Amino acid sequence: MGNNFKTTILLALLTAFILWVGNLLGGPQGMVIALIFAGGMNLISYWYSDRIVLKMYNAHEVSESHAPELYGMVRELAGQARLPMPKVYIIPQDSPNAFATGRDPEHAVVAVTEGLLKILNAEELKGVLAHELAHVNNRDILIGTIAATLAGAIMILASMARWGAIFGGFNRNGEGGSNIFGLIAMSIFAPMAAMLIQMAISRSREYMADSTGAKFAGHSEGLAMALEKLGAYSKKVPMDANPSTAHMFIVNPLTAGGLMGLFSTHPPLEERIAKLRGRKDFQPPQGSHQDSGGRKPDMKDQAKATWDRLSR
Repeated sequence: MGNNFKTTILLALLTAFILWVGNLLGGPQGMVIALIFAGGMNLISYWYSDRIVLKMYNAHEVSESHAPELYGMVRELAGQARLPMPKVYIIPQDSPNAFATGRDPEHAVVAVTEGLLKILNAEELKGVLAHELAHVNNRDILIGTIAATLAGAIMILASMARWGAIFGGFNRNGEGGSNIFGLIAMSIFAPMAAMLIQMAISRSREYMADSTGAKFAGHSEGLAMALEKLGAYSKKVPMDANPSTAHMFIVNPLTAGGLMGLFSTHPPLEERIAKLRGRKDFQPPQGSHQDSGGRKPDMKDQAKATWDRLSR
């Protein structure tokens, strides 16, 4: 199943979820209000997210005279991808990472950390930059904004449900009733489900950016080697990152183990590297399914594996 088709299915699932929750709360009126409110918030984010995130990380724009190798490589890859030349920024952090932002290819930005430039060779850096340009080419900023809008609407509806439960609950006719416990349960689990679907969309787009980026670079080994290095170094040199921007980076800047792994915006690096190297028969390392004592997978492990499979 192609990643674009998976993304379409997941977005449709989010939409259906909104319809179900809105209907449960009392029909389409609350649903429309939630969509308008969430859409307004994310429209602002879509237009100004590049300025916000670059300022958040104190990134500074560089020209060809200041960073000739980096700038020239971005220009070469943009030409191969038939994309407009994006702006190039450097983030003053030692943790190796990179991201792309901008509402469309004409307003794109590629940003890398100082740490990334220090540890990668030319082929690895080319692979990372190609991955980021793939996000621009695939319109992932727009897709992410749509997913955030739908997920945000569900969370607003869930908040309405909590208030409805506080004031005695209501049914479709607006009458008081005994639906309080149902509203409370829905207000808890609906946002969690929406977040999981949104994360699955983000993971699916990462796989697609890896594949598209490998085509832009001419081969996949540079990106595969870069991901291996980034996986090792990012654990040793953690990044001072805002969780709300974690999905933008090429590797997750946050260390999230255990249950939080369910909400990771990135697929496992081992699987991404295996796909880049054509290992379709790849199986996750044993350590991801059982500990050193031979523990069998529990429900938490199985749930994480399910969401990993969904986003491949």
